[in-house]
Amino acid sequence: MRPRVHAETVRRMERATGALGTAAITAMDERLPWFRDLSAENRSWLGLVAQAGIAAFIDWIRHPERNRPALTEVFGTAPRELARAVSLQHAVEMVRVIIDAVEARVDELAAPGGEAELREAVLTYAREIAFSAAQVYARTAEARGAWDARLEALVVDSLVRGESEDSLHSWASALNWSSSPVVVVVGMVEDGLSDGAEPHIEEIRAQARRARLDLLAGVQGNRLILVLGGTDDPIAAAERFAGQFGPGPVIAGPLVRDLRAASVSARAALAARAPRPPGRRHPGRPGRTTCSRSAPWTATRMRGPC
Repeated sequence: MRPRVHAETVRRMERATGALGTAAITAMDERLPWFRDLSAENRSWLGLVAQAGIAAFIDWIRHPERNRPALTEVFGTAPRELARAVSLQHAVEMVRVIIDAVEARVDELAAPGGEAELREAVLTYAREIAFSAAQVYARTAEARGAWDARLEALVVDSLVRGESEDSLHSWASALNWSSSPVVVVVGMVEDGLSDGAEPHIEEIRAQARRARLDLLAGVQGNRLILVLGGTDDPIAAAERFAGQFGPGPVIAGPLVRDLRAASVSARAALAARAPRPPGRRHPGRPGRTTCSRSAPWTATRMRGPC
C-alpha cells in the first residue's frame, strides 16, 4: 500500500479543485502555443480533461489502497477525435503543465508537515497519467489503422468494379491521397497470403513511402492490386513493385489523370491479365507493350511465365 496522504491535505485539495483546474487551464493558455491555436470546442474538451485529471488525483490520494490511479476516467472524458487534433507529444506537455499547476501550490495545500508526501504523490501521479496518455493514443492509432484498412479496401474494390463516384474522392481524402497522375498495377498474390495479406501490404506501403508515392492496395481472391499516385512512368512503377507479387506477369494499366479515372487503368490492367488464346501475345518487345500510351504494360521483371 502507498504511504497515506494526510487527511487534512486531502480536504484542502478537495476545496481547491476548481481553483486548480482554472490555474491549469490558464497555464496551458500561457505556455502552450498549440493550445491557443485549437478550436474553441477542442480547448473546452481539454479544459474538461484538465479538471478530470485533478479530480482523479484527489480521488487517488483519498484511497491509498489503490496502487494505481483510475486514469481511464481522465482521458475518457474527451472524444476519440480529440486525439487527432492533439498529438501525443502535446498531450504529455499538457500533463506537465497540469502537474506544475498542482505542484506550485503544494506548500499551500499540504497539511503542516505533509508537504513531502504530497509532492511525492504528485510526481508519482505525473508518471502514471503520462503512461495512460500513451495507452489512449496507442488504442486510437490501432482503431484508426483498422478503419483506414477497411476504407482502403472499399476504394480499391470500387475501382475494380468500375465505379468513379464522387464518394471515391472523399474516401481518398480521408486516406490522405493527394497525388496524380495515377496508375493501377495488378498481379498474382504471393502463395499463402490471401488470408493474411495485411503485413505484406504494410511492407508495400513502406516501399511506396520511400519512393514518395501515394498507395492504395488490396487483395481480391488471388490478385494483388496496387493503385499508385505520383508516378509518370507506368513501366517504372510496375517494375519497382514487381518483387511484391507472386508468380506470373505484373501488369500496369495506362496512366490516368487522377483517382476518379483510375477505374480506366484498373479495367485495362485486369483485362490484360485475362487468359488469352494460345499464341496470342502483346505486340512489341517481350514482356512489354509499346503500342500506345493508353495500353497496358507488362513489367519486364516478371516472376514466372507470362
